Amino acid sequence: MNPKILEEKPISVYDLKNELKKIQKRDPVLSLRTGKTEEYINQFTILKEKDVEALEKEISSMDIPRMKDLHVKKIIDTLPTSVEELKVIMQGYAITMTKENMQKIISAIEKHYQQKPEHKT
Repeated sequence: MNPKILEEKPISVYDLKNELKKIQKRDPVLSLRTGKTEEYINQFTILKEKDVEALEKEISSMDIPRMKDLHVKKIIDTLPTSVEELKVIMQGYAITMTKENMQKIISAIEKHYQQKPEHKT
């Protein structure tokens, strides 16, 4: 029997972090995969929850043509700090943005996170 997919919805690592918190409340002992996922997420999530929500809302409300929730989540996951970095991230998708729209996104990211993200290894 194959499971039936009811809905596909993109989530960011921040959304996944919240889901893992719910799982931990339900199951105090995490499985090996869940534990490794939690370790990874704790290393790479650098914004506070309120900043993530505000940034997501701000980018979504920019009315950039053809920008979907998937694109917004990817931008929030990677937090590009320049237009060039944003271009590289968006190359993987069939979406073109004007330089002005890209600059608006970068400005929004800078407003919610002032430093260049440093990922721990």
